[in-house]
Amino acid sequence: MSTIKLQVVSPEKMVCDKDISMLIVRSTGGELGILPKHAPLVTGLIPHAMRIKSDGQEALMAVAGGFMEVTPELITVLTPAAEEPEQIDVNRAQAAYARAKQRVEAFKAAPAQHSEIDIDRAEAALARAKARLIATNTAIN
Repeated sequence: MSTIKLQVVSPEKMVCDKDISMLIVRSTGGELGILPKHAPLVTGLIPHAMRIKSDGQEALMAVAGGFMEVTPELITVLTPAAEEPEQIDVNRAQAAYARAKQRVEAFKAAPAQHSEIDIDRAEAALARAKARLIATNTAIN
């Protein structure tokens, strides 16, 4: 079976460097499936849990947005943060999700009373926490 190299890079380290059969990501333009020999592409990524398929298995990896460059032989994901499920502290991710959700809901219910909330930052924190929980297959309430 044909493969394509996936490299996921954060400012701290190379998070992933392996051959895969398919990558499914959420770009700023929608969901994309990348297969070997894909046409060249550059796109922004939103925070989500990437689906990595290789050797008949599927794995998830949480990414905090970033950019992706695709060539026929290589997928490069540049992200501020990327975590595999076993690296994620589920309790911490749940607490971050609850905090961010509460801030977003409070702002939307009464924007004038919560002008101290940076809604863009709160929504970004909510998206990152949700991606981390999805990557660990943890239920989101």
